Amino acid sequence: MEYKTLSNGIKMPMVGFGVYQVPDHEQCEQCVLDALNAGYRLIDTAESYMNEEAVGSAVRKSGLKRDEVFVTSKIWVSNFGYEKTKRAFEAGLKRLGMEYIDLMLLHQSLSDYYGSWRALEELYKEGKVRAIGVSNFYPERLTDLCMNAEIKPMVNQIECNPFFQRNTDLECAKHFDVAVEAWAPFAEGGRGIFTNEILTGIAKAHNKTVAQVILRWNVQRGAIVIPKSVRKERIEENFNIFDFTLTDEEIKKISTLETGHTEIIDHYDWHIAEMLNTVKGRE
Repeated sequence: MEYKTLSNGIKMPMVGFGVYQVPDHEQCEQCVLDALNAGYRLIDTAESYMNEEAVGSAVRKSGLKRDEVFVTSKIWVSNFGYEKTKRAFEAGLKRLGMEYIDLMLLHQSLSDYYGSWRALEELYKEGKVRAIGVSNFYPERLTDLCMNAEIKPMVNQIECNPFFQRNTDLECAKHFDVAVEAWAPFAEGGRGIFTNEILTGIAKAHNKTVAQVILRWNVQRGAIVIPKSVRKERIEENFNIFDFTLTDEEIKKISTLETGHTEIIDHYDWHIAEMLNTVKGRE
């Protein structure tokens, strides 16, 4: 396993397991157990995923010590604001059945995220969370928060894949010493990513799968990745990316796949912002 050292000195695994869209308790618990057995030590959940209980249960059943597993969760928009975030954090901690959370993120750059950020800063100072960060913050929002908060975000979790490479986001994050974590590293399977000619050619050259090539590409760019699968063999496959290295020429070829926009969720679309502000989190 390779690690990213966050700005506060905490080491975070470069490859983790995401549980988005796995709300079924038994299935989610089994997937997390499979991931931990395969060697993963980073598990990414969120209040809005409705599966924090299953993640906590799996960590306990794994037999691993609590400090061996890096657990991330997120506060949803409807619980933004100083007081609501404090309550939402305690509720999430209870659902996970843990005494602390390794990384807590604000899920979107909407509503009163400054009030929420002050709450996270206090929770961090109290030792209830080891690192704090944000998710889906575009460069101008990340810059503004970094320049005005007492404690800068340590992580920004964003969509990042060969079709939406986020080079400006990576540049901004590096400038402010913020680690980038990639969600949807496979573009949720869109645009024929697994049969793309460039990616399949690179995969064949290394005797690897396209998924492994994509994950390795992000890691070599310095981005933490959190692939998700409910199939044990895929979970194991996605973890096996540390025995090969992409060449500069291969990385250059992948750069030509950039489209400059998302096809999953466009945060610049005001209709999306309106929708996200109406979605309710957990109480």
